[in-house]
Formats: sequence, C-alpha cells, structure tokens
Amino acid sequence: MKKSVLVLSLAALFFASCGDKKKEEVKTEVETTVEAPKEEVAVGNIELGKELFTAKTCATCHLADTKVIGPSIKDINKIYTEKGGNILTFLKGESSAIVDTDPGQVAIMKANLDGFVKDLTADELASIIAYMESVK
Repeated sequence: MKKSVLVLSLAALFFASCGDKKKEEVKTEVETTVEAPKEEVAVGNIELGKELFTAKTCATCHLADTKVIGPSIKDINKIYTEKGGNILTFLKGESSAIVDTDPGQVAIMKANLDGFVKDLTADELASIIAYMESVK
C-alpha cells in the first residue's frame, strides 16, 4: 500500500512538473510572437482624393489650371514646392497660407477648411494631397 501511494505521489509530482514546464514553453512562445504595434502611415489614393476634392467643395474655388476664387491646383503645387511648404499642415490649420495671403481670402479659406477637414481621416487627407500633387 505504501508503495502504491509512493508511486502515485511520484506520478502526480511528475505530471505536475511537466505541466509547469509546458506552461512556461507556451508563455515563452507567445511572448516571442508578440510584435510592437506598427505606426500608421497615411496612404494617398488619387481617385479617392479627386472624389473628396469635389465632394468637399474644394473644386468650387480651385480648378486644375485656372484661378477661379482661389488659386489653381497647379499654382498651389508650384508655390508649395518652391517655398518648401507642407499642404497637410496647412489643411490641418497648423501653418499659415503661403499661396494666397490676402486676409479676406485666408478667412474664407479657413472657414471652409474648418468645416470639413476636422472630420477627414489621415488617409483621406493624404488622398486629397495625392490628387492635388498629381495635377501637372
């Protein structure tokens, strides 16, 4: 009887120790497969940008190569390139206008931008910029 209890105790100890080892192995395996979260990068889609440019009424004031109310897209691209400006920071309201700096025009532009830019995702903004930069 004592031998049976001893054998059962050793068997229980053996199985218990194997279980801990398996847990450690699984835990190590899980820990090594976890990756750090990747930083999201906005991706521009020219077709989406063109649709948004029209839907958000940008096209009311800005045509591809003709000044209407605001400067043409080509003029905007040219000036932003020459001056090393960043269209994204301007659209987000984080930088001043560098193309049309007339205070009246800037006020109208800011009011229009505040009306729709705050609701756009990073990818949508990148798409509008990709569309604008595609106009040559």
